[in-house]
Amino acid sequence: MSKLKIFQDKHVRSHWDADKELWYFSIIDIIEVLTGSSIPKRYWTDLKKKLIVEGSQLYEKIVQLKFEAADGKRYATDCADTETMLRLIQSIPSPKAEPFKLWLAQVGYERIEENEDPEKTIDRAMAAYLAKGYSKEWINQRLKSIDVRKELTDEWEQRGIKQGQEFAILTDEITKAWSGMTTKDYKQFKGLKKENLRDNMTNLELVLNMLAEATTTEISKEKQPQIFTQSKIIAKQGGSIAGNARKEIESKTGKKVITSQNAIELRKIKKLK
Repeated sequence: MSKLKIFQDKHVRSHWDADKELWYFSIIDIIEVLTGSSIPKRYWTDLKKKLIVEGSQLYEKIVQLKFEAADGKRYATDCADTETMLRLIQSIPSPKAEPFKLWLAQVGYERIEENEDPEKTIDRAMAAYLAKGYSKEWINQRLKSIDVRKELTDEWEQRGIKQGQEFAILTDEITKAWSGMTTKDYKQFKGLKKENLRDNMTNLELVLNMLAEATTTEISKEKQPQIFTQSKIIAKQGGSIAGNARKEIESKTGKKVITSQNAIELRKIKKLK
């Protein structure tokens, strides 16, 4: 899905990769915005040479996507995801790039602080969620869900599960078993793209997701799976227990637990109360 984004009255061509859940941006469009250059292609050519000479690995992360040009035709264009683009921006001397550089420096500083004092992570998370309009009750649930998730991923790592694709597969098994939907379908149901699914759950959805993950952790600790397929079975078992709880709740209340409401809609409801 390709789109035009507007930044300071300038068009930036972008593409949403639904499978990877990443935004990709046209590098020459970003360069034009930051430098005001009338020949951003030449600027990018020179910058690529500089990166290669310096031995930078950034160039290896560049992908080519076909975007529509001014003549209406589609051409292969160098693109980068958000993380790579932010790192590239550091190589572009521009006053407009400074806010990005300052932000990156601040994030790095906060990360060091959080390693020294993990409580700061909780405080910042609380402040961030409050600023977005979440209720304190919901935030407490969300922070607890982070703790439950961490315990599960620690257990997976101990069982030799690899971060990335294997984590995603097991998470998908848990989500399908308790909600009846894959993680991707669940996000689409709520109208989400890159946003975090848990940040868009109701209190009850969060509780059931925590039950599914906490149960999976306990079963895994007890059965101590040795291979990935065994962990996959356990993930389904843990999710099914929460899935049964969901069905029981729906039977007693006559209402669906899974809601299409996302964080924006949920905060609007909170304001109306």
